[in-house]
Parts: sequence; C-alpha cells; structure tokens
Amino acid sequence: MKRRDSLKALTLSSLGIAALNPQVAMAEQRELDTQIPPETPIKIPGGRQKEEAIHDAKLMKEKFFTVAELATIKVLCDIIIPADAKSGSASQAGVPAFIEFIAKDMPQNQTPLRGGLKWLDNESNKRFKKIFTLCTKDQQIQIVDDIAYPQQAKPIYSQGVAFFTLMRNLTASGFYTTRIGIDDIGYVGNTPNVWEGPPADVIKQYEKYIV
Repeated sequence: MKRRDSLKALTLSSLGIAALNPQVAMAEQRELDTQIPPETPIKIPGGRQKEEAIHDAKLMKEKFFTVAELATIKVLCDIIIPADAKSGSASQAGVPAFIEFIAKDMPQNQTPLRGGLKWLDNESNKRFKKIFTLCTKDQQIQIVDDIAYPQQAKPIYSQGVAFFTLMRNLTASGFYTTRIGIDDIGYVGNTPNVWEGPPADVIKQYEKYIV
C-alpha cells in the first residue's frame, strides 16, 4: 500500500469521512465565510449569527503560529497527504491555514500543537543536528515513521505519537472538506439521475400484457 493510501486509511478510519462530521462542517463553514484561501469548501446549509461573524473576523486578524511553525506544519501536512496523480497535496488545499484557524478557534489545541512542533524539532536535532524543516525528505520520513502508527510506536515516542495523531486528524479534516479532498475520495453527494424507463428487452417480454 502506498504511503498516501495507508495514511489516508488510518485517518478515515479514526475520523469517519470528515466531510460528514458536524464539527468539521462548522469549522469549514467558518473557513468559507472568512475566505481562508485557496480552496472553496463544501457549502453547509444555514447562516451564522452576527456574534459568530464578529468572532470569526476577530480570529482572522490574529496570528498564532510563527512563520517557522507554519513552515513545519506545511511539511508535515504534505507528508500526511502528498500530491499524487489524482489530486493536490494538503498544503495546496489550504490545510495549514485551516489548522491555524482551528488553533485560534479551539484554544485547547494550542499547547498540544506548539508542544508537538517543539518535540519534532528536538527529535530532529537529536538525530540529525538540525531542525525538522532543514532535514532531507528521507530524514523527515524516518522520524514520521516512528510516530505515525500508534500501535507500532515505541513508548519513548508517546509524545510524538500524540502530536502526529492530532496533526493527521486536523490535516484530514481540512483536506477532505475541500473540493480537492472530496474529489480525491470520489464523494459526489446526493446527485439526480435520469430514469429512461425499463430496458427494451423487458418491455418486449411483457408487452403482451399491455392493453
């Protein structure tokens, strides 16, 4: 199984289809209304209250992650969901901006995310004498492989596992509720079809009963 497919399987099995998750739908509606680029997410029925619009506008003016932290998030997102022949990567779908928004909208995620990013750089420095974003792709994958699969991970990587699990879930929530992500899983929603009546051979079989 390809890395993209295995990580996607892990994500969707833990989340369900993110597009059908009410919490994700709410976050995606806010992303749409506040124009987080670059994707156009699924439109969720129903409007927002004035207080919600004010709240979201305030959040959009704030910054939580540093430039360096966002660079690390971008690299991680694209390791979790890289571009392939079928669709673009997580960062191309605007996932780093989505995670930034969620960190501000749901502050309980701030410490786990920032602490996890710090853990990642510490681990990278320990192994390769440089921060995660400056490592080669192979070096980055070595670290990710040790924290991406909870059931196989060693206890010494428990903090990294918790962080990567959160990142994987947020990445999937952001990606699979954008048009790129929806197209990637082939979800078409409720679409009308055209019924042209019974086949000709069936009509012929029963035409003797037609008065």
